[in-house]
Amino acid sequence: MRIIAHNIEKRFNHRLVLRGVSFELAEADSLVITGPNGSGKTTLVKMICGLLSPTAGAIEYFIDDHKAGAEKVYERIGLVGPYLQLYKDLTAWENLAFFARVRHGKIDREKIGELMARVGLAGREHDALKTYSSGMLQRIKYVAALYHDPRALILDEPTANLDEKGKKLVYEIIEEQKRKNIVIIATNEAEEISFAAKRVDVA
Repeated sequence: MRIIAHNIEKRFNHRLVLRGVSFELAEADSLVITGPNGSGKTTLVKMICGLLSPTAGAIEYFIDDHKAGAEKVYERIGLVGPYLQLYKDLTAWENLAFFARVRHGKIDREKIGELMARVGLAGREHDALKTYSSGMLQRIKYVAALYHDPRALILDEPTANLDEKGKKLVYEIIEEQKRKNIVIIATNEAEEISFAAKRVDVA
């Protein structure tokens, strides 16, 4: 998979949020997006995911050297961000089954169990998310993002609400993904900035 951004610009009405953003990423590439609060980091992440469209410029996606449309790209992107909504009245299992159906129409119980154990939540599948702490909810987002083996993992504030043990887990996941996939991180944390080979600063 490749992602190529050509001179991206984004305006909301007359307010310019982003201008002149370009980058190219291929498999095993990593990119960090930095900038002060309100500078457009999340806006850029949402454009990369196809949730927003650029005002000018373009983002192109290639899968196996063929240009890909939004549907094919969506199947290959895993997203973790504060705006990724979970259904707190439902259990972890019900949330993950819903996300699995939306993407694939099928549920792999064994894989969900393995990922729940990977993020330290084994045995909590059938607890309602309203009983989870904020850190546990962040971990569930990683299960949802990794379930379909994404070729691009996109993380906006990747360690939000996590304690040191949770941060270590996320850093391990990032390193694992970087070996073969694209990883994009939007952050201002110094340690997280150092994880990526390429960098875009927005202001």
